[in-house]
Amino acid sequence: MSKALPIVVAAVIGGAAMVPVYMASKDPEKFQTSSHSATFNPESASAVEKISYVLGYEVTSQMTPPELDVNAFSAGAKAGHSKETFPMTEDEVKAAYEEFITSQKNATATPEQSAAQGSNQLSSQEPSADVAFLKENASKPNVETTPSGLQYTVDKEGTGKQPTSTDKVQVYYEGKLINGEVFDSSIARGEPVEFNLNQVISGWTEGLQLMKEGAEYTFYIPSELGYGAQGMGPIPPNSTLIFKVQLIKVK
Repeated sequence: MSKALPIVVAAVIGGAAMVPVYMASKDPEKFQTSSHSATFNPESASAVEKISYVLGYEVTSQMTPPELDVNAFSAGAKAGHSKETFPMTEDEVKAAYEEFITSQKNATATPEQSAAQGSNQLSSQEPSADVAFLKENASKPNVETTPSGLQYTVDKEGTGKQPTSTDKVQVYYEGKLINGEVFDSSIARGEPVEFNLNQVISGWTEGLQLMKEGAEYTFYIPSELGYGAQGMGPIPPNSTLIFKVQLIKVK
């Protein structure tokens, strides 16, 4: 699951939030859900323990919802550290996220908002700028379209290994919306990212398997192959995603 944007987890809480998750999982026995006095003593703690505590405190107090289940959070950190098989499919993660968002909206919706929901659902079925963009883009001579609806251009062919859906890959990428707004870029950060292809949005899982090491592609990912109707962080709902991707290595 995690994720710089397109990767699921980092996309949920942002790349910076992965730092405390990593640090907490370096020593799973210290990442408990009991009171802080039982697991952390600021007077006797080492510098690493103090910084780890600060990062953990910051991410859970500011970058996670108040409904966060700390036990499940801890279990996920420990499982990730142990490199256990991820127990959910991408569809199950998306479904859970959508259910959570819907429950939060229903809990806070005013009567007027609830009454307007039906009309909003109708309007969401109307052609959007994203749909029009994909239709026009598909007609361009250098754009290929797969049966799923994923569109791509080959900017540079690779000659190395070609990944499968279960491989780990190392890539540089830049993601933007159809209006040109860049929402995430490992290229700008100067740092490649690594992730398993079965733990990212389906547009990436499919698209990266078309590439070989050394290749550079541009993907035009329909919302149903991306973050769908719920959106994600800076990505609005039902957004087409444009990713420039450089496949550095298949591991």
